[in-house]
Amino acid sequence: MSHTEHKALAPVRRKIRATLALATAGVLSAVLAGCGGGGGNGGKDTLTVTYQQFGDSHVQANFLKSVKKEFEASHKGLTVDLQPISASEDDYYTKLQLQMRSPQTSPDLVYEDTFLINSDIDAGYLRPLDDHLKSWADWKQFQPTAKKAAQALDGKTYGVPDGTDTRALWYNKKIFAKAGLPTDWKPKTWDDLLTAARTIKQKVPGVTPMNVYVGTGVGEAATMQGFEMLLYGTGDTLYDASSKKWVVGSKGFTDALNFVKTLRDEKLMPSSQDALEPTWSNTVPQKLLPEGKLGIALDGSWVSNNWLDSGAAPWKGWDKTMATTAMPTQNGDGNGRVSLSGGWTWAIPKNSDNDKAAWDLIKLLGSKDRELEWAIKNVQIPVRKDVASDPSYGKANPTNEFFASLVPITDYRPAYSVYPRISKEIQSATESIVTGSASPDDAAKQYDEQVKGIAGDDVTSASSQ
Repeated sequence: MSHTEHKALAPVRRKIRATLALATAGVLSAVLAGCGGGGGNGGKDTLTVTYQQFGDSHVQANFLKSVKKEFEASHKGLTVDLQPISASEDDYYTKLQLQMRSPQTSPDLVYEDTFLINSDIDAGYLRPLDDHLKSWADWKQFQPTAKKAAQALDGKTYGVPDGTDTRALWYNKKIFAKAGLPTDWKPKTWDDLLTAARTIKQKVPGVTPMNVYVGTGVGEAATMQGFEMLLYGTGDTLYDASSKKWVVGSKGFTDALNFVKTLRDEKLMPSSQDALEPTWSNTVPQKLLPEGKLGIALDGSWVSNNWLDSGAAPWKGWDKTMATTAMPTQNGDGNGRVSLSGGWTWAIPKNSDNDKAAWDLIKLLGSKDRELEWAIKNVQIPVRKDVASDPSYGKANPTNEFFASLVPITDYRPAYSVYPRISKEIQSATESIVTGSASPDDAAKQYDEQVKGIAGDDVTSASSQ
């Protein structure tokens, strides 16, 4: 380019740079607005609360509005500012972390998934609650396993859980009847799952046989509801607790990917275009299942909250159509069943300027009456002993007893600080299978290399366990 041409283009470049600067500022403003920025931290007379809006479901929003009313009545002059973030799972975490970084945008109370809390603790976003907990009599009612969900490696507790969950298979009894399958289905192996899915495909056209969450779009749902429910059925795990190291070279990892490949190759699962949509984990319970378009769903204990009168997709008589059964292990080994558990917690950001009021709100949210109400309305497995034993909980939903029965055999994610990054690699591995960009062997090798880079020396070979 000549000097004359360069000089002539200078005004154009300046205009482009100015436009990009404005665009960048606009994107940042939009992100902060999505995070409740521009006043997220409202000062001593305002208590800001951030939580995730799950699709069209307003169960939590309505519950929190009721809690807000009660809290404000007992805290005169204080306003609770509820700030839902309507976003995909990964976008919620990103926006939440962006929000907590600055005192100008940080909320006073946040809803933290247990899988992310350790990485947020390591990042310095949260404050320990131990000084509050030691004088809170109700803390004795919380199950020991639930308490550990928000406990960091430093031994301190950074969040109060509001419930836990388990995972299993939901299936449509009407579709099973049309396919000539038993409506009291109890699969014993992965082959039993594939046999049922193949039968549905052959005999009930127009219905997707089975959904297993995959890919980066749905985030942690692909890791936990999907892949880990397969992996832990092989006898292998992500993390070796005895050596405190992450596992690589796992045959079970490859076997789990091969199961996904079989679903994809035989068109027993949704198309890759649908399955990789960020909103797919809302579409499945809020549209596909109620509309009778899906035979089998590997999903969570909370799914039926969508079908209650207060849910996103009210469905009269859902319990006459839908049934549940445990996810089997690969070959029926072990105790024959698999489940994974997680849950959410209420935590106080380090940059909160109203932490005393935030703790008061946590105590209200964690009280027996409010925990019972939340467990019933959101179809949660209680973390308080007195809630779990309350007769009204067992009677509230026909699936409560089944999902609670899986707690003794459930596994919990190794939710240490690097877990979210490792989870991302699992999602990428499953995505490469459904898009056909990698074989299970190659995807597993790529995962192993990424884990070695993330965990460093904290890695062990499956063969050495």
